[in-house]
Amino acid sequence: MKLDYKEIGKRIARRRKKLDITQEMLAEWVDISPQYVSNIERAKSIPSTEVIMRLALVLDTTPDEFLVGTARYEDQRWRTVAERLRGMSDAQLDLMEDFAAWVLERRA
Repeated sequence: MKLDYKEIGKRIARRRKKLDITQEMLAEWVDISPQYVSNIERAKSIPSTEVIMRLALVLDTTPDEFLVGTARYEDQRWRTVAERLRGMSDAQLDLMEDFAAWVLERRA
């Protein structure tokens, strides 16, 4: 599965605007720079798995909404997973990102 970062950026921007949140507010709450938020939304930067998870938490949605365009609000287990990812090292997050990609490839 190839991720379309241009679409991911558009989905993040759409969700942010729907909630009437500025890029500056989002940046502060996610603990990234406003320039990074702008770059993500314009597909100039590729967000890490951790940043996608933090964006989803702050924007009260699931990472699915950004990655594939659908959100699962009825099942909030994703929040538990997101919280567990927060404390991981870069190496652990890389491993989790690879694992998630592997699981998605086998889902079809």
